[in-house]
Amino acid sequence: MSFDFSIFSSNGNKLNEDYVYWLTGEEYLARAVHYERLWSYYQNDLLPARLTAGSNSDRPYVQTQEYGLPVRVTGVRRSFWGSVESGDNSGEIRRKEIVIENDIAWRIETIVDFLFGRKFTITSKVPDRQRAGEIEAILNNVFECNGGILFFQQLALLGSVYGFVDVIVRTDELFERGLADADGFGPEAIAIVAGKAGNIILEAIEPVRSLPVLNENDYRKIDYYIQYYHKRHNELAGEHSSMMSGDGQELRESRCVEVISPDWWQRYEDDELAGEGVNHLGCLPVVHIQNMAIPYQYEGRSDVEPLIPLQDELNTRLSDRASRITFQSFKMYLGKGIDNFNKLPVGPGVMWNTNNTDAKIDEFGGDDGSPAESEHIQQIRDALEKSSGVAAIAAGIIRNRIGNLTSAVALKITLMGILAKNQRKRQCYGKGIADMARLILLALDKSGVFPNSPQEREIEIHWPNPLPENVTEILQEAKLKQELGVPAEQVLKEIGY
Repeated sequence: MSFDFSIFSSNGNKLNEDYVYWLTGEEYLARAVHYERLWSYYQNDLLPARLTAGSNSDRPYVQTQEYGLPVRVTGVRRSFWGSVESGDNSGEIRRKEIVIENDIAWRIETIVDFLFGRKFTITSKVPDRQRAGEIEAILNNVFECNGGILFFQQLALLGSVYGFVDVIVRTDELFERGLADADGFGPEAIAIVAGKAGNIILEAIEPVRSLPVLNENDYRKIDYYIQYYHKRHNELAGEHSSMMSGDGQELRESRCVEVISPDWWQRYEDDELAGEGVNHLGCLPVVHIQNMAIPYQYEGRSDVEPLIPLQDELNTRLSDRASRITFQSFKMYLGKGIDNFNKLPVGPGVMWNTNNTDAKIDEFGGDDGSPAESEHIQQIRDALEKSSGVAAIAAGIIRNRIGNLTSAVALKITLMGILAKNQRKRQCYGKGIADMARLILLALDKSGVFPNSPQEREIEIHWPNPLPENVTEILQEAKLKQELGVPAEQVLKEIGY
């Protein structure tokens, strides 16, 4: 059986089966290579080493960031896909001492810490405070049931690495359980309603799996949302497989394609229809979040991608410096006119004898330091700071900059880059959180669990200060604002209560 999309018609736009085959084939492969490269530069996994005859490294592993190092350092030439095209078994090109300092990972994690290191608060824009409190309790319960602040940290990490992240609001379980006994629940039983809302699942979609079909006339609209991924089953491939057979059996996998439209959904496994159903919301239950807004594109700006060339240059120079330091650390000797010189160790108490009066031993190696090399490495680090907006001081590396921390204003100026980036990210992720809240409340309204109007689905997000705070000064400032006539409720919102 193959795809059958005759049931899909989003705003009169039919979904073409051949187009989906192209998406899950050629387009998916190109996107997967790109996105996996971004993740590998962030994660920098250790992989088992395959040493060649020309290798002089005793380390039993290689790192994924070695992909960007030159042949003269690694001793191997890699293809665009990352596989080894050729090595050099003649010994002319030998693997050097490779040094990888992952300057990408700690910058990405610092960005995530600044954005979602502390819990934000949500307030409803409904004027009636009792009704607003009920809405806030429901939304907070849904977010907590899906991981709370950890869920948003995961979203920020995926978005920062890939450039965007999507969230599917799954409501099937809510409609199955909610419609059966929804008549007995209302605003007066808010605890029970919040418990029902906990059946809503917020699923973060890895961008590698995401294949949205955008509207031909407006790139900002999604006609269909398609996921393509490989599902691993809890069983081995083949019949009568055994882990003890030693025949290299692998887990069974299925190719899964899920298509979601505003009114229907289908899921295929190995081109066979495995499930389908009605989309009760009447709209796409997908929230798209750009990491950094880019016009005319579905994807946002990745924090990893612009750092990759600089990271490669830094790793190359660090590896060159390691080779030079190794060369400095050991004296080398050139023996002339001495028999079997290469078979005797050089060390205390070792003597050579020869009848050749012209015999001699020349010492070489141990070259001096290179100030230009150190300066170049520091300039690369400075370029990484400018490109990422994350200074080393944001991760707690003070060095000799303690004079910059004498006041809150001076600290903000020092961290201006990451604070400005953090503010831009808050706009993108804040809109995503608001869109999730609208879909959650829409689902509760459609299911009859918690009837509400579109006007009641608007929320406001209050972000905490990412910088260290003096609690006493904050409370004194809040007290002065209240004495000036600022409503107490507004003051409490500003300080996070």
